[in-house]
Amino acid sequence: MTYRKLKGDYLFDGYNMLGNDAVLVCRQDGTVEAIVDEDQAGGDLEEYPGILTPGFINCHCHLELSHLKGLVPEKQGLVNFVLSVISQRNQPEELKQEAIRFAENAMLASGIVAVGDICNTPDTAILKSAGHLSYYNFIELFGWAPELAVSRFESGRKLASLFLEMGLDENHLSLNPHAPYSVSSALWNLMVPGFRGKTITIHNQESPAENEFFLSGTGDLNRMYSQMKMDTGHFKTPATRSMPYYLPKLKPASNILLVHNTFMEEADLIEAQALSESLFFCFCPNANRYIEDRLPDIPLFLKRQARVVLGTDSLASNQQLSILEEIKTIKNVFPGTPSSRMLAWATSNGARALAFDEKLGDFKKGKKPGIVLLENTAGGEISADSTCRRLL
Repeated sequence: MTYRKLKGDYLFDGYNMLGNDAVLVCRQDGTVEAIVDEDQAGGDLEEYPGILTPGFINCHCHLELSHLKGLVPEKQGLVNFVLSVISQRNQPEELKQEAIRFAENAMLASGIVAVGDICNTPDTAILKSAGHLSYYNFIELFGWAPELAVSRFESGRKLASLFLEMGLDENHLSLNPHAPYSVSSALWNLMVPGFRGKTITIHNQESPAENEFFLSGTGDLNRMYSQMKMDTGHFKTPATRSMPYYLPKLKPASNILLVHNTFMEEADLIEAQALSESLFFCFCPNANRYIEDRLPDIPLFLKRQARVVLGTDSLASNQQLSILEEIKTIKNVFPGTPSSRMLAWATSNGARALAFDEKLGDFKKGKKPGIVLLENTAGGEISADSTCRRLL
């Protein structure tokens, strides 16, 4: 059998940054055979300037919103963002499909191999059935009015069935709550039994309005409820921040993926880590800037040794769907964050969070994780000038 032998300035194996004497040996289709020292590799080395890394995992995306690129104003806050997205979701089907295809191709080109994708519609099902990328399909449910709980739950189940009929993987599909402020207790009760054995995701503390509403029932979320003609009379304010209210409901899940965390404080993080050992915290920094003009307190999560993954959100809230661009934003704002740590978030952590770690996320023998080259790096660190290209 003929093998390829790839050598970079550095080799990131999914967990650690190895030096330039490490050689990745793989089959022609990208299946990993071994990592060996250069003096054991023999000849025919393919040498590349930069960092060789496994393919990236995008743990949070809304691929079906790709047609909204450039249509939603920036830095207007969550409520205005949500209202703007809702008002523009219904576009011609041909336009939506073209935008979805373009966005997936861009993710492929940027080194992404798997995506945790939020699904409110069947718009992405046909594309996903082609198998260009691995997807965990998060069927997302909304339903603030208790009387709508049964109908919304059944709609979610029907959408899940459609995805399965298209040949998508049942082991990488789940019914998920959108956010604590958009799911009634009645809908929660219907959903919770289905969490067991699944990765479950939820938008967490994305705006200050979310915590204010759960603490006191006041704030900007009431404007959203009013404009959407939603009655809040059924909701008894718990007088806590939002995370302690809902997180115990997610405990049956195999993995819990909290997304954004923009306004999460240390007390929230400590409480969350004490409640569950299956938590992952997903950062989408470019989307956080786009919507709220603020990033999460990433040094806090480093201090607490939290399990972090990365996402891009959607083209309604981002200029691109690139994990490298998310890493570059973090590096720019928090320059002390090691590139090796962020690459672990983008590879092995992401693969574990989405239950793709049997085949993706690192360069262990027998896996086929994709191989990405990061160029314009110095000393094993990513900079604003860094670029990437997919080798396999």
